[in-house]
Parts: sequence; structure tokens; C-alpha cells
Amino acid sequence: MRLYYRGPDAMVTSEHFVHRTPTTTRAFLIRDLREVGITSAEEPGTPVLAMAGGTAMALVAALPLWRISPLYAIGFLGLAGFGLATAALLRRGRPRTWLLQATYRGQSVELYQSADARVFNQVSRALRRAIEDARPPSSWDDFAAA
Repeated sequence: MRLYYRGPDAMVTSEHFVHRTPTTTRAFLIRDLREVGITSAEEPGTPVLAMAGGTAMALVAALPLWRISPLYAIGFLGLAGFGLATAALLRRGRPRTWLLQATYRGQSVELYQSADARVFNQVSRALRRAIEDARPPSSWDDFAAA
């Protein structure tokens, strides 16, 4: 049995992918994994919708101030714009959570997830190598030497 990766929360061998969490340990047979893919845990449209909603609320709140004094409305919109820009910058600074998903014996499963990009890439590369090495040799390999 060949060892491709061994870490505190995952282990990839030529036969198994093992994911350990504080509460559970899940093991998957490499030969039964299909359609392995990498996705992000965050939905890409959520920040855009939140920013659009915040902008709409600021505009609605500034309308009564405009009737009192345009200067108050402009000041309020400036503060609201500063708050929205700060929220967007703080959101960009958060680490992204990455997921390894696959089909295992006919069911969609989450194999592994991590916010540490370096460790996630090591685990995903190890799994890719294990899957490639577990594939049966192709009949085209016989003709390669000819």
C-alpha cells in the first residue's frame, strides 16, 4: 500500500481516502470514487446581492433627508458608501473555503474541506495521483512500444 499524503486531518493511500474531523472519521475506497471535483464553499452571488441591497436601503433612507436638506442626504450617502466599501474590503480578506466533492457508490459526498490553500492543494494532488495510479492500464498502452 502506497502512502500519498498523511496529515492531521487527512490521509491518502493507494486504496483509501481517510478524512478525520474532531467528531468523525470517514474512509472512502479510491476505486469507488467517481466525478471528483473541486468547488468553493461560498456562493459567488451572495456578496453582490448584499451590496446591492445595502445600496438600495441607503438610497431609500436618503430620500426623506433630501427633502429636508440635500446636504444631509449627500453626507448620509457618503457615510453609507464608506460603510459598504469597508464591508466589501473586509469580506475580500477572508480566506476561501475549498471543497473536494465526489460521487461515492452512487451518492454525492463531500470528501474534504479546508480554508488552508496549501494543505488543500496537497490533499487534492495526492488524491489525483492515487486515482490515476488505481486506474487499470489502458489497451492503448500495449501499442505505445510498437
